[in-house]
Amino acid sequence: MSTKSWHSLPEYQALRALMQGGTTTAAAEQLGLSQSAISRSIASLESRTGQMLFEREAGRLRPTAEAVRLNRRLDPLFAALDRIDGPTIPVQETLRIIAPPTYAHRFLVTHITSFLKANPHFYISLEVNTSDEVIRGILDDRFDLGVTGVELNRDGIKLSPYRISNAVCAMPSNHPLAQNTVITPADLHDQPFIALTYRHARRTQLDKILKQSRSTPRIVAEVSTSFAAVDMAKEGLGLTVINPFPVYHYRSDDLTFRPFASQIEYRSYFATSAQRPLPRVARAFIRHLRLHTPADPFTRKG
Repeated sequence: MSTKSWHSLPEYQALRALMQGGTTTAAAEQLGLSQSAISRSIASLESRTGQMLFEREAGRLRPTAEAVRLNRRLDPLFAALDRIDGPTIPVQETLRIIAPPTYAHRFLVTHITSFLKANPHFYISLEVNTSDEVIRGILDDRFDLGVTGVELNRDGIKLSPYRISNAVCAMPSNHPLAQNTVITPADLHDQPFIALTYRHARRTQLDKILKQSRSTPRIVAEVSTSFAAVDMAKEGLGLTVINPFPVYHYRSDDLTFRPFASQIEYRSYFATSAQRPLPRVARAFIRHLRLHTPADPFTRKG
């Protein structure tokens, strides 16, 4: 055995703390050490194993595949240590989630509540922001899990399919078009219409479809979320074309939803890091969502 073997445990502790915290500052705070002590332990471990464990890019430390494998092999060791002198109170694992308003409000809040009631040893932090911020937050390691409806192919991001939906037209139940089983683009001509803003890619797609059908709705309002659009429709301002997921689950009793005859398709994804291992709590929450997402007439599993 190497004469340096006595360094192994502190080095392994530094490795696990750095992978969990993401920065030497967080790792040092967790272990009650200085940042330089963490850096020395990692450098010593890399020298002793002959492997690069973290890539240093623009001031950030990203674990390599070798670090992930080594950390996984260390699980039994630290589990044994926890059994010997671990804390008597279980440490709550934290899941950092980010999602845009349409997913976060009502939908994720409901499922987070049921998840935490079933798993009180977990803790969840939820941030509501734009889909662009979802991607940036995952890349910057500020969040473990994102839910998004925007397909952005970015290095370092893994998008896992969640739900697929087709466009629907939402309107008050007493609207004349509510008698139709399907709404066509031509049906929208001269109808009071609530549109999504142009930051939504589907707005441009819808405009093209309407132009091809020589259909010109009377746009009475533009909004940034599907929930705002259906809430205005509920108030009788007009009708709207939206992604039914997850809005349908919360407005199906208040409004009439009809399929919109078009090729417009929406996809929802779980966004995670392609570089960092997915925390156990994130895997558990994704499984919870997949199992408990209600079925609806317009949406299918991704």
